[in-house]
Amino acid sequence: MSLAPDGPAWNNGAAMISLFDTGATALFDPLLLLLGAMLIDAYLGEFGPLFRILPHPVVIMGHAIGEADGRLNRPHRSARDRRIRGMVAALGLTAAAALVGIAVQWFSLTAPGGWVVELLLISVLLAQKSLHDHVADVARGLETGGLAAGRQAVRMVVGRDPDALDQPGVCRAAVESLAENFSDGVVAPVFWYMVFGLPGLLAYKMINTLDSMIGHRTERHRDFGWASARLDDIANVVPARLSGVLIIAAAAALKGADPRAAWTIVRADARRHRSPNAGWPEAAMAGALDIALSGPRQYHGRTTAEPWVGHGRARLGPTDIRRALRLYVHACAATALLVGLVLVVRLTMTAAV
Repeated sequence: MSLAPDGPAWNNGAAMISLFDTGATALFDPLLLLLGAMLIDAYLGEFGPLFRILPHPVVIMGHAIGEADGRLNRPHRSARDRRIRGMVAALGLTAAAALVGIAVQWFSLTAPGGWVVELLLISVLLAQKSLHDHVADVARGLETGGLAAGRQAVRMVVGRDPDALDQPGVCRAAVESLAENFSDGVVAPVFWYMVFGLPGLLAYKMINTLDSMIGHRTERHRDFGWASARLDDIANVVPARLSGVLIIAAAAALKGADPRAAWTIVRADARRHRSPNAGWPEAAMAGALDIALSGPRQYHGRTTAEPWVGHGRARLGPTDIRRALRLYVHACAATALLVGLVLVVRLTMTAAV
């Protein structure tokens, strides 16, 4: 079975290879690229030196979103006009990202060695190591520099103002971000690549970046960012619930974690969360570690009375962050095992045909 451009792996008619495409060959299955990319990201992370020279793909997406926001979201326009323009911007930018994914995947399938480009692009769009390192910095900051250092470190992973947080609040914010971003930064990119290949991954990253930049209920973006926020909610429905299941599975393999309690809290509290999706991984982590997350918080100077997720301790410390990080590492491994299982099923089905 050849890997040359005229071999069967390249002539299966797929510019877009999905989870349900059993025509992929054993020697060049896109899920092998995904597993390789997950391994690269787990050990190398963000490729910092490279992106001091070249712009990161997400930075490019951010520039495109900023340009659309500046040109289309003018204050003098009506709320209805801005909402329509926001819908056009969100759908147009998402489609553009998917088209770039199709072009890169075509290059990967047709150019000798082109698969390396796809492999590296997948790896830089995952966030396993970077998320781990940023959250670990919060624990390290609290341990070595006290509350001020912990607040400074947690700024990298949360959207709220950390200056109003005490030490347990900083620790909860770090663990909540770890759980939520496990879904957004690891499981969702993996899921959408498995379903739609690189176009699906790039479209998802554009949707997620749109939400983070303009999907807020601020005066400027309440209308223009409405479509971006709803699109992100839709794109994360399955990944968020899958991430909860993966955390529960990871808890079964980690000493000191409780998968049964995780399942109980997911069933009881996941839907009580302010987000339609973030409650699933947060509830799974809270139950597995016997802690309480979410609760009342401050955003932009306003206190919101959010319900607690979990029935355990709310007064967390740096040790609890490190416990959550160990669970997160196991959950990332469970994600890779899931990809491997799907790969085995695909190859078995291909062999049977």
